[in-house]
Amino acid sequence: MEKSCANDQSRLKFFPIMMFAIVMGMSGLTIMYQKAALWLQFPSFIGSVLMVITTAIFFIIAFFYISKYFKYPEAVKKEFGHPVRINFFAAVSISMLMLAIIYKEVNPVISALFWYPGTVLHFYLTMYTISFWINHNQEVDHSNPAWFIPIVGNVLVPIAGVGFANDGVLIYFFSSGIFFWLALFAVLLNRIIFHNQLASKFMPTMFILIAPPAVGFIAYIKMFESFDLFANILFNLGLFFTLLIAFMYKNFVKIKFFISWWAFVFPLAAMTISTMLMQHHTKDSALLILSYLMIAITTIIISIVIYQTLLHMKRGEICVQE
Repeated sequence: MEKSCANDQSRLKFFPIMMFAIVMGMSGLTIMYQKAALWLQFPSFIGSVLMVITTAIFFIIAFFYISKYFKYPEAVKKEFGHPVRINFFAAVSISMLMLAIIYKEVNPVISALFWYPGTVLHFYLTMYTISFWINHNQEVDHSNPAWFIPIVGNVLVPIAGVGFANDGVLIYFFSSGIFFWLALFAVLLNRIIFHNQLASKFMPTMFILIAPPAVGFIAYIKMFESFDLFANILFNLGLFFTLLIAFMYKNFVKIKFFISWWAFVFPLAAMTISTMLMQHHTKDSALLILSYLMIAITTIIISIVIYQTLLHMKRGEICVQE
């Protein structure tokens, strides 16, 4: 990353906010292996190593983007006013919330240091983004699954928030996240079916359809510890979208690399964790097989994404003007 972006000051200007999707993806992978160690007896050192790597990546990317803000404030302001890129600013607060989840069982103090500012920042970004949608006429072609990013973060708040805030606060975030997931899904389904197809660079964001029900399931269990009908509906909706994406695999295999490829990883990791959680509760042998399969698939896909990211950084094809 340093060779690709930091050493060339002109490239710093084009350091994209979407880089925080890398932290989201690595955080999902880290939590996946933490839970695999807890529930499936995987080696615990994998999650520990990934925790250190993910934390370092967060601070490196944050350093570059803060440097961009001070050196090229107009470029940041332009991104913040862009109808598509504005949704990726929530990846900053989501990264902090996911780091809070990673550290929750390891070090609650560090977890709190990520959770409190992450929650406040995400509250602001959610309000700002929805206000932006309301105050500016949106083109149908601007809508894409990345719109779910500010929404998914609200559902993440309760997962690490138990013990940090009272139930009323956690249910507030959960409720707003679930409501806007349903509302936006209707908008996006209309756009995908009845209007122009998604641009190829946004096709990976289709994976984000998996995230709201998968994360919602985890948050619901974390708050209420109840595997009731609603919990089962959330899990099975996440499973449905996972199977749908798998059925559409030909749409993704020939896509040119974009940093949006990182959108593949976080939803898959979330669904894998949901599957392990459901299997841990039900002891269903089919879910056990699916858990191992999902872990393998997620690991393979993130390995490919990491390789492609490093390859394109080496070629100097990241942090360039579009």
